[in-house]
Amino acid sequence: MGRKSKGYRKRTRSLLRRKPRERGKTGLSKILHEYKPGEKVVIKVNPSVLKGMPHRRYHGRTGVIADKRGRAYVVEVPQGDAIKEIIARPEHLKPMTGG
Repeated sequence: MGRKSKGYRKRTRSLLRRKPRERGKTGLSKILHEYKPGEKVVIKVNPSVLKGMPHRRYHGRTGVIADKRGRAYVVEVPQGDAIKEIIARPEHLKPMTGG
């Protein structure tokens, strides 16, 4: 018997899966979207893009754009008493809507 996998994407079969109507190529507007520092975003991991993918524990979390780092953005996400800095590409971010 083989050993149990302990990879970066372990136990993500249902979590990192796109619904049938969301499948296909990611739109250019999502990839080229420019975020400004201070803007609120939701981390929504796109499983078809491996580069710049944040850890699954931050999937669905909201944060604030702190900085731009190359093509990616630094997102500050509160976790308990700490504030974590997550580096994610725009494919995995979504602008916050509403209040």
